[in-house]
Amino acid sequence: MSLDAVAHGARIRMPRPLMHLLTIALLSVTPMTNADPLLVYFGTRNADAMGIALSRFDPSTGVLSPPVSGAETRDPGFMTFDPHGNRLYVCNSGTPGGLSAFAVDRRSGALDPINLVGAEGRGPSHVSVDRSGRHVLNANYGGGYVEIHALGKDGRLGDRTAFVQLSGNSVHPERQTRAYAHWFGVDPTNRFALVADLGSDRIMVYRFNGDTGALTPNDPPFAQVRPGSGPRHLAWHPNGRWMYAVQELSNEVTAFAWDDTRGVLTELQTTSTLPADFQDANTAAEIGVHSNGRFLYVSNRGHDSIAVFVIDSESGKLTLVQHASSRGKTPRYFAFDPSCRWLIVNNQDSENAVVFRVDGGSGELTPHGEPVRLAKPTAVAFLP
Repeated sequence: MSLDAVAHGARIRMPRPLMHLLTIALLSVTPMTNADPLLVYFGTRNADAMGIALSRFDPSTGVLSPPVSGAETRDPGFMTFDPHGNRLYVCNSGTPGGLSAFAVDRRSGALDPINLVGAEGRGPSHVSVDRSGRHVLNANYGGGYVEIHALGKDGRLGDRTAFVQLSGNSVHPERQTRAYAHWFGVDPTNRFALVADLGSDRIMVYRFNGDTGALTPNDPPFAQVRPGSGPRHLAWHPNGRWMYAVQELSNEVTAFAWDDTRGVLTELQTTSTLPADFQDANTAAEIGVHSNGRFLYVSNRGHDSIAVFVIDSESGKLTLVQHASSRGKTPRYFAFDPSCRWLIVNNQDSENAVVFRVDGGSGELTPHGEPVRLAKPTAVAFLP
């Protein structure tokens, strides 16, 4: 099978050891410079796709190699690494849903399945690992619940240590008839766990026990956003004092002050992710903060752009500075390389990944090179 066929999502059927050898060989095809190449993983969801695709990225040139097969897994959505980059955890978002764990060969990028746990309902939407690397947190959109699993020393998904069935609704007649958990992760202190519930317009706050993996409702138990907002994903500022929420339905981003002693969110500002004159359909998707703490990014599905904001160093408030075209349709996820000098954007409906150069002074994005074809890309993650 040709490299072009692999890059365009053809499924490979062969014994796993041979597939790993092919992965290593194909990754060596694209010439690289003296800079250490970075491994990049993509979730793909086409019926003929590879599951998890693997590419190599040269941070000195911005070149992304053609993707090859990393692992076959059903309907991969969001994915994340453990703090050491030795394990990859993936949401399997179809029916039935589940969570998959993989061991990572840090040299070749090859993935070896560890185990899979099923989900009580369709639609695991987000997975994260606590800062100690001992627990996995999962938000299930379709089931409207969150859960935590203990991790074994080998990275195996173990017993469930917490389960919370969310409740509530809001004003949208179709998207907010009940709870829809869309994001679940810990705060920078690892003492609290937060949930973005798109269905109830709430950001739930729980006290998190890092030893046992247990959850206890905080007091107050949540921060309420404006009706019809639809909180989707959260992102922390490096200073740990500010948190930002992207609102999928209202196409806004909300800045909060975070009290890490009491677990309290205080709204600072809510601002649009769209140009004032844009009237077509749009749903905001991913959010990320630059490692220097000066810039924030949000993807717009419909306007097909990345909104770039400057973060005020004193107040944490946002000022829009750019709408960069995503160079495709439906930018679902994006990821920074470890240096934050580069950003890769996955355009789901145009089936491509696009590399952008990040200006460290202004935060603005400049497209770099040609889009790389991927079959219905969902998540993207750099090996840390």
